[in-house]
Amino acid sequence: MTWTRSRSLAVAALAATAVAGAAAAAQQPPAPPPAPMGFFITSVGMGNGANLGGLAGADKHCQTLAAAAGAGNRTWRAYLSTQAAGATPGVNARDRIGTGPWHNVKGQLIAANVADLHGDIERDRNNIRKPTALNEKGGEVSGIGDKVNQHDMLTGSDSHGRVLLGAPNTTTCDNWTSNADTSRAMLGHHDRLGGANASWNAVHLSAGCSQESLVKTGGAGLFYCFAAQ
Repeated sequence: MTWTRSRSLAVAALAATAVAGAAAAAQQPPAPPPAPMGFFITSVGMGNGANLGGLAGADKHCQTLAAAAGAGNRTWRAYLSTQAAGATPGVNARDRIGTGPWHNVKGQLIAANVADLHGDIERDRNNIRKPTALNEKGGEVSGIGDKVNQHDMLTGSDSHGRVLLGAPNTTTCDNWTSNADTSRAMLGHHDRLGGANASWNAVHLSAGCSQESLVKTGGAGLFYCFAAQ
């Protein structure tokens, strides 16, 4: 009789504990939704070398790819600088991408703000590396060590995201309107591998601006896109 009573009390205590646990779980606030995508590498180039149709054409490409990935409600900008041409002033890539923060398609933080993105206070504070610098579909972009290396990213910028000195054909492929091999573009490496300066946005110049020349140095005419709003 005593054993039966003790067993009944134990079962009742377990049941009460389970009920209390369920009630406590029900009171827990739901997990916050993942941060919206604010950064990606274009999954495809525009097919005409570094002739992107200028900044407007590059921005449109970012917007189109983002919309296909379900993020077309944001305003997207290509991370590209342009040089002064005549009365038209140059444009710094860092000045056209908003203020952040930016996350990739998986919700991983890329950079909290423009200063962190460019290492203004401390170098390498951003999270642009091969496992995190994903395209808009969530896929990794190939780099050094892969069968096909496509780590060259068009930027036309220095490491701080500003336009370099010189004529438009020296670092921006005539402000992203040329696919001629008489022009060149500054490139970054999204995997931060290769070369002494493993920078995400300023490592070396392209061999030219044609698709063939971009491929030759390890690229495919891809570039970074950031949500400005």
